[in-house]
Amino acid sequence: MHTATEERLIRPARNIFGSLRLPGDKSISHRYGMLAAFAEGVSRFSNFSTGADCASTLACMTQLGASVERKGDGLVEITGIGGHVGQPGAPLDCGNSGSTMRMLSGLLAAQSGEFTLVGDASLSRRPMERIRRPLEAMGARISLTEGHAPITIHGGPLKPIDFTTPVPSAQVKTCILLAGLQTPGVTTVREAIRTRDHSELALRAFGARLERNLDAGLNAVSITGSQTGTETGAQTLKAIDAAVPGDISSAAFFLCAAALFPGSQLLLEGLGLNPTRATLLDALTALGVRIAVLNLEEKHAELVGTVQVTAPENGLGGTEISGSLAAQLIDELPVLAAIAPWSRGGIRIRDAKELRVKESDRIALTVRNLRAMGAEVTEHEDGMDVPGGQQLHGATIDSGGDHRIAMAFSVTALRATGDTLIQGAESAAISFPEFFDLLDFVAER
Repeated sequence: MHTATEERLIRPARNIFGSLRLPGDKSISHRYGMLAAFAEGVSRFSNFSTGADCASTLACMTQLGASVERKGDGLVEITGIGGHVGQPGAPLDCGNSGSTMRMLSGLLAAQSGEFTLVGDASLSRRPMERIRRPLEAMGARISLTEGHAPITIHGGPLKPIDFTTPVPSAQVKTCILLAGLQTPGVTTVREAIRTRDHSELALRAFGARLERNLDAGLNAVSITGSQTGTETGAQTLKAIDAAVPGDISSAAFFLCAAALFPGSQLLLEGLGLNPTRATLLDALTALGVRIAVLNLEEKHAELVGTVQVTAPENGLGGTEISGSLAAQLIDELPVLAAIAPWSRGGIRIRDAKELRVKESDRIALTVRNLRAMGAEVTEHEDGMDVPGGQQLHGATIDSGGDHRIAMAFSVTALRATGDTLIQGAESAAISFPEFFDLLDFVAER
């Protein structure tokens, strides 16, 4: 059980107002960091994610022979290993990062050698069978511990596969593509629901050949491994220089905080607006929030812009999130549920069973903490119903060591009557160490 080590008191706010530039996108930083370390040459990234998860990716890649230098001010310089990993002297510690563990498994499956990947207690409870199946179909030998980490990978030459993911997961898709990158022939991943495409865009930016198409109603991505008979069969990736866009999953907390206060105004600059991630903006628009996108541009195929958000004067409406929308909003569902009591029509969430196997059981924790603040909420196996028109009071919040729960309820606390104590507040550092300081900066009290 997680033991809370840091508590944070959140006082109610009168309004949300101001302008922010957020730390680099966690999903993009993971992929840029991993691919740069695997590529040839020296890559440079500005605004690289400051979260502990991305630090885990860089630490693992350093163990595999890459050189990582932090130049300060969010600048990271990575000298790659040219497609050939070194033998690490110890297990690769992925910390709390499922992205690191699942994606790195694909990268290592095609390399010769034996690799062990470990994680913290939370990561060691998360399902890893979903990557073993496709990797073993490609010919890799993968040992799990009752379906979980630690993972031992006996790497070696692989064969291409055509695989349909049973659960929509960008991490599983990436795992297969990174293995396919090093496998002669064409490896294809199909998804019933299209997941975030940062890996495809990043692989292309580093010079890999990928194709995307809609085939038999499924989103298909194919990667061609080199046919030239190189040692690993790998396509050669080349170093890049890039600015990492601001993290829209981190922005979600500020967008939802602004949505709580009629007449609030918030400007978020340099934000990543990848269409597979920007669904949150649609969900907020459905609730009546006014969103304007300014200065939209493309950088390494990622869309970046400034988002201006204004809450409706007459308060939020109501909405239902289910089907493919639930899959696309999976990370943002806790904070949307947490602001639902102040909407007029409430928020109904379904088809989100995946929330139960994240860093915590996010459905159970969200429901428990809403009830602690006096909310009426109905829990379902795959979601919850949070009626609107409620007034919440401050309470002691159990984050369960989950960064998104800690941050979601810090947002809710801004509209509650009385103070709210967030237990396990240090978990926010996993994705967003600056979170509490930035929230204080835009909250008018």
